[in-house]
Amino acid sequence: MSAGKDCILRIILSLSLDPTLTISTNAYGNTDMAALKAEVLQWSTELGFQQAGVTDIDLSVAEERLRSWLSARFHGAMDYMERHGSKRSRPDELVPGTLRVISVRMDYLPEDQTAARGLLDHESRAYVSRYALGRDYHKVLRKRLQKLANRIEARIGKFGYRVFVDSAPVLEKAIAEKAGIGWIGKHTNLINRDDGSWFFLGELYTDLPLPVDQAEQSHCGSCVACIDVCPTRAIVAPYTLDARRCISYLTIELKDSIPVEFRKAIGNRIYGCDDCQIFCPWNKFARTSGEADFAPRHGLESAELADLFSWDEETWLRRTEGNAIRRIGYERWLRNLAVALGNARTTAEVVGALQTRQHDDSELVAEHVRWALRQHHSKQTETDNV
Repeated sequence: MSAGKDCILRIILSLSLDPTLTISTNAYGNTDMAALKAEVLQWSTELGFQQAGVTDIDLSVAEERLRSWLSARFHGAMDYMERHGSKRSRPDELVPGTLRVISVRMDYLPEDQTAARGLLDHESRAYVSRYALGRDYHKVLRKRLQKLANRIEARIGKFGYRVFVDSAPVLEKAIAEKAGIGWIGKHTNLINRDDGSWFFLGELYTDLPLPVDQAEQSHCGSCVACIDVCPTRAIVAPYTLDARRCISYLTIELKDSIPVEFRKAIGNRIYGCDDCQIFCPWNKFARTSGEADFAPRHGLESAELADLFSWDEETWLRRTEGNAIRRIGYERWLRNLAVALGNARTTAEVVGALQTRQHDDSELVAEHVRWALRQHHSKQTETDNV
């Protein structure tokens, strides 16, 4: 086979394997990349992103940190974190031909932070991580990023790109840090000095040789607020998170029984945890989002635990449609609620709600319900002995 035919065959095969990747047909020799970047940043704002930046694909420092983190087994049951070899930290291996990554951020805080803070460890209401109160962010950001790619294509013609929104082996925070979006804080979330940390990230891998932005530097200083407030002491050292102890991991990623030693510390957090963001001093600059898609749905921002526990699966499916909560499934939803109900104030309503599921068909749910009922029995016994 001739070299020309072999090249054409490779292109055809890559298109058939990944229809989202567009193969470039020109070298962009006549394109003013600085001017194009300026337009890209303007278009990003017009599409609803609060910030955009560009970085090269050298993630060698982040790659070494990832290796150390994985070696310590801090990823727990998240086996996908060690799949794909070096593709996670080498963008051109994940998407051949990638030269730059356009990183974008979209703010999502749906309400004033004081409301979230006041709900932590509430005696009867549930706490849902603020990012999951509205529409699934994957869909929102992906659609906007695709529109950004379409605008670039309309300006210069076909080019190589691929859109990512927390959907593939991508080191999105390391990329955003290099692109100047913010810095990775001691809690391992990204922080922007002007807007805090309540935002989503998305990426556009591309073969466009755009000018790059200056990487952001850390401004955490001596502050350890996030470390001190973590309910389960999951931030084991500055910039190091042991996911196995993290409430977000325990309530979302973990498929099995939640370790007993963490159940009381979980409090009323039934999906994710925001404590390290709520108490971060940089979030005094955070503003609420104007995105209608991120507005709370079905009263999840302050729902009663007992009410949520009463939802049958059909109701749960209907009320979580288009929501990120769907990813954990109904069984884990009940598991998480059982733990939170076990930590709630002892009332006839709470105990009655738990008793309705103490013989649940799911042993995972039933076991957590039994634990919760024991908590209330112990509290009642202590009260009787006073």
